[in-house]
Amino acid sequence: MAMELPNLKMAPVMLLCFLQLAGSSMALPALPGMDRVRWQVDRANRRGPSIGLVMSYIDEDTAFQASGYFSPWSVQPFIDLYGRRFHIGSIRGVNVVYALTGQRRLNAAVTVQTLLDIFSVSGIVHYGTAGSSNDSMSFGDVSVPKLVAYTGAWTWKKFKSLKESSTELSFAQFNVPNGGDNLLGSLKYRNEELYSVDKPMKEVFWLPVDSAWFKIAEGLKVNLERCNDTFCLPKTPQVVHGLKGASADMFLDNAEYRNFLFREFGASTIDEESASVVMTATSPGVPVIVFRGVSDLAGGEPTWSSTSLMNLASINALKVAVEFIATIGRQKSTPSIQSSNN
Repeated sequence: MAMELPNLKMAPVMLLCFLQLAGSSMALPALPGMDRVRWQVDRANRRGPSIGLVMSYIDEDTAFQASGYFSPWSVQPFIDLYGRRFHIGSIRGVNVVYALTGQRRLNAAVTVQTLLDIFSVSGIVHYGTAGSSNDSMSFGDVSVPKLVAYTGAWTWKKFKSLKESSTELSFAQFNVPNGGDNLLGSLKYRNEELYSVDKPMKEVFWLPVDSAWFKIAEGLKVNLERCNDTFCLPKTPQVVHGLKGASADMFLDNAEYRNFLFREFGASTIDEESASVVMTATSPGVPVIVFRGVSDLAGGEPTWSSTSLMNLASINALKVAVEFIATIGRQKSTPSIQSSNN
């Protein structure tokens, strides 16, 4: 009797299912102890796709854990990998894997790349605090930027070099008293090299968040908090959409440079990680969005400290991020892994 061959039309589907279940854990290195982690990852991924949620500061993580929004998965509440803890659970019925990245560009990129490579992640949501360089935004407001840029990549030019681009930082402009040259010369801002799937490398300065996700975020209705345990703002903060954000590996606490970034680039919020998160997710075409609560004015605030407002900024940014994740869940479908920006 002739042997019955399997349905060849089903072969690609079966292969895809196998890769979805096993491909992520197969990316783990062959190191001692990884067999158990590989098993844990496979079990977590069998729940189905999750939203990857990342924050950078311990205070942001603390606000999230205290909020009660996150329900840990009773079967496997977390996985420890590469020195970080990836929490497995849900927010309002939507599968979520969240992690604290740590501060600055490299930590953010490593964490997001791990989420994309190891876990079954359908998109990245980034929330946290930021300094405001836009006088129309104040403490507690939440920015949902449409574009972000890394403003920490420079060519430090020779003294008295000719100006090459429309936007350069000349140190002589900030001399006190005014006038004269400055031996530090000037800085020319550099583009990033963006590598994308099935596309040649492209030099970019501004990085867009996912356009479909941004449109969903524009429709959110969120009531933000005006008070925390120690302080009340004079007016209720607002969610602001469509502005620009700037990231660099430094904490900005200087009024003149704050004003320069807004004047020259139109950057309304300043942080250390957003551009890295967006670029890492954009490269493979994974949807990504950013929510940043204003905790300080990047050096432009009055003499009193704004430290007590960081908690309020974290809470407000978190509220918007949670409402966004819940909205994705209510729509019963996560936007395609192919970003509408591409």
